Formats: sequence, C-alpha cells, structure tokens
Amino acid sequence: MPRVAHFEIHGSNPETLIAFYRDLFGWAFDGWGPQGGYWMIRTGANDEPGIDGGLTLRRGDPPVEGAAVNAYVCTVVVPSARDSLEKALALGGVQAVPLSAVPGVGWLCYVKDPDGNILGIMQSDTAAA
Repeated sequence: MPRVAHFEIHGSNPETLIAFYRDLFGWAFDGWGPQGGYWMIRTGANDEPGIDGGLTLRRGDPPVEGAAVNAYVCTVVVPSARDSLEKALALGGVQAVPLSAVPGVGWLCYVKDPDGNILGIMQSDTAAA
C-alpha cells in the first residue's frame, strides 16, 4: 500500500519558518540545491517512526485568511500538546483550532505558523475524553 514518504512546507520567508520549526520541535534544516531555494528537514533519527520533509519558497500568494485549506495538513506527535501550543504561540504562531480531546486517542490542536501554514499538534493519550 502506498505511504506518505515526504512532506513539504511552503513559505514566503523561509528563515522565519526555519527558526519557528527548529525552536518548536527541534527539527534540523540543511540547504539543498540552489542556495536559498530549498531545505531538507530532518525531524528525528532514522530509526524512529516518522518522515522527513522539505521547506521551499512559496510560489504564488500566501494562504488567504478564512479560505478553505488547500493542502495536506501534517500533525506532529509531541509529549505535551498544551506545552507545544503555548510554545508555538510564543514563537509567533496563531491558534487555528483550540486544544481538544480526541476520545481514546489523545489531545489535538491546530496552529498556523508565522507564514499561515496550518499544522496539527497531537499528544497521545488513550484516556482522553
């Protein structure tokens, strides 16, 4: 069965997004290809579950506030959704959907990064109700 192998973040100001995701999740960014055009994102060790991705310059207009999401939304599993939400807000993110329980699964919220991209933050907790 086909599986997602890579994700990509589009941004109009890559340096701002690099700082946001590095400081929020500890991700590492390495330039790839022409300077200032693309960065590979390492989200963890190769022996851990998950995928790596990339950051590229946004082509076209940034997301329009209030418009439907026209992309895949990636969700990152963290030790504490509440702590990660607070940290994302302190780093310039904006809450898109409040933290709430997904019964039997965990705690989930959505934030917008400084360029308006939506990402999910999930804390696993089978006791969530």
